[in-house]
Amino acid sequence: MTDALIPLLPEPIERDVLARRYIATEAEVEGESYRRYRDVLDEAGRRLLASFGVAAPSPLPASLPAWRPFVEVPAALAELRRRGRKIAILSNVDRDLIASSITQLGLEPDLVVTAQDSGSYKPASGHWRVFRERSGAAVEATIHVGASQYHDMRPGAALGYRTVFVDRHREQLTTSPTRVVHDLAPLPDVIDALE
Repeated sequence: MTDALIPLLPEPIERDVLARRYIATEAEVEGESYRRYRDVLDEAGRRLLASFGVAAPSPLPASLPAWRPFVEVPAALAELRRRGRKIAILSNVDRDLIASSITQLGLEPDLVVTAQDSGSYKPASGHWRVFRERSGAAVEATIHVGASQYHDMRPGAALGYRTVFVDRHREQLTTSPTRVVHDLAPLPDVIDALE
């Protein structure tokens, strides 16, 4: 995401700072009303660019298929699958956009729930409602893993799920996840320990 935005900015900015500003802008757009994620990317990207004095179309909808998973993610997911774990993705994107991301993971998840499926964006509870309906998985038998305290940890815990926060940026904790990891490499062992 930052790769798509940085070339349009008039001044240098740290990627982490830009990502945080984008996340806040996206949450604002998602909170207004449900719209397709492609439209969220467009509006949030335009607003963020405008905050830098740049009047340009958002490059984000076209860039999403090129977003790559973090380097350790495919191996961690493969190990979870090898250990017999089922994998569901609850994502704030549209079905067509998640399809390009899934091909890069190296495995097909057991279930995918998108904002398009739930008609809402996390942190609203729609994703978890659809997950329960489609999977039949009990809350106590499910561990929710996510990289956002706002979108994942707070609502997951409020619904009774055990949570694993992927804290790539060493954030100050404003939630109480069950476990914290800094990337997905240790996740298979963390999941085993929680069982």
